Amino acid sequence: MFAAIRYYRTTADSVDEVVRRVREGFVPVIRDTPGFVAYLVLAPRHNEVVSVSVFEDRSSAEESNKKAEEWVSQNLNELLPAPEFAEGDVVVYETR
Repeated sequence: MFAAIRYYRTTADSVDEVVRRVREGFVPVIRDTPGFVAYLVLAPRHNEVVSVSVFEDRSSAEESNKKAEEWVSQNLNELLPAPEFAEGDVVVYETR
């Protein structure tokens, strides 16, 4: 498995609008990407949003990054600047 992490500092007063748009608009896009395993959005601090996409392989994760970049620029451009990226092989994965 391979994970892609995107870190955003939002200019919005609250991440609520970002989360609403992502849930309604982006989740269906990423969920339909081949190799999809999981997608999580975190709000670690005020005005911060972190997304974690998990895929079966690197190429699927890279495709998700392209989709995310395009979707954010079209749907959240006024709320989110370009993200910082991190990606890598998932070396520990455990579920209940």
